[in-house]
Amino acid sequence: MVEDIVVLGGGIIGVNVAAHLAEAGQRVLVIDRSGICEETSSGNAGALAFADVLPLSQKGMLRQVPGWLLDPLGPFAIPPGYAARIAPWLVRFLIASRPKHYDSALAAQAALMKLSAKSWPDLLKRAGSMDMLREEGSLELYTDEAAFKASLPGWKAREQCGISFSHVEGAELEALQPGLAAFIKRGTYVPGWYTVADPRLIGQRVWAHAEAHGARFLPGEITSIGSAESGKRIVFSDGRSLICRRLVIAAGAYSRKFAKRFGDLVPLETERGYNTTLPLDAFPVRKQLIFGAHGFIVSPLATGIRVGGAVELGGLRRPPNFARASAMLDKAQRFLPGLKREGGRQWMGYRPSLPDSLPVIGRSRRDRDVILAFGHGHLGLTQGAATGRIVRSLMLDEAPPLDLTPFSPQRF
Repeated sequence: MVEDIVVLGGGIIGVNVAAHLAEAGQRVLVIDRSGICEETSSGNAGALAFADVLPLSQKGMLRQVPGWLLDPLGPFAIPPGYAARIAPWLVRFLIASRPKHYDSALAAQAALMKLSAKSWPDLLKRAGSMDMLREEGSLELYTDEAAFKASLPGWKAREQCGISFSHVEGAELEALQPGLAAFIKRGTYVPGWYTVADPRLIGQRVWAHAEAHGARFLPGEITSIGSAESGKRIVFSDGRSLICRRLVIAAGAYSRKFAKRFGDLVPLETERGYNTTLPLDAFPVRKQLIFGAHGFIVSPLATGIRVGGAVELGGLRRPPNFARASAMLDKAQRFLPGLKREGGRQWMGYRPSLPDSLPVIGRSRRDRDVILAFGHGHLGLTQGAATGRIVRSLMLDEAPPLDLTPFSPQRF
């Protein structure tokens, strides 16, 4: 039997793609080595960060990068020995910071976020899972006046994108989040920033919805993939193989090698993200707390208080450096003096990142029946439902809901 559509990857992008295609009556098979949302999609901060439109190479940020790189446990790190390998990606990253490229990426990201903000509630309503959505907003916090002033250009850019926020201090700040360190005098509240009860659980809810519409799951590790006479041949590590007519590559950080098989050389790198999930009583967090200048977030999930973030460009093969998770916990305890750090569970995952901070969503260079959907960085959960909607439009040969030119796999 030849499969109709195979989706490579059972993370949050893959299950959203499967759900949208299955709803449209398409026969979909999802393949993943681990399970549904068991890897990177299980350990993120749980944010539907529709206001997070600034590219990673945001204006002003690059001035901080040299100092950050001197701190191996800082917000932006490249392990020794990996810098030479990542040099071409870093050159593209620097190019992406130029005004012309940056402004274009900002506009594209804002358009995708607008679609995301509509697509997620629509999908959750259809899936009967609106209980997973929390409308608490977020609070970005500044540990000194210089950090607050440095953030203002970014907020101006968000304002131009129609994003609502308010700068707060004093009693208003205390009311939004009691228990902050006395030296934290300012914050920025974003009401349109949503969180989910738990990122792994919401992914599994979406998958249950896809499954109810006929989507199927096949566990297995893929060793090779390529064109065949009747479609695309997928070969597994245990010797099994199958043929499919149409293919979606949504394997996150592992997608580059599969895309290359169809002629697309995508400069995909890996942001290794770390976190520690503490017990629910670790601190009374009222909403997601963002410490942007320090590169981490504190999230109140149904399964615990998660302290995580930072950027470590270190690839897929290096062992985890959990000292980074501990360093974030040290900072969190300094900024939230009442935080109890006992009983935490450490984690590391691979965020698939492109130098211009935009994912690739579009058809392969050599085969229009192969669609690429990966590279969302730390925004995979946020942009999952929109990506699923876009891929469905491509599969059904319908007009996509936004201009896909900025997301083209061939833009590099």
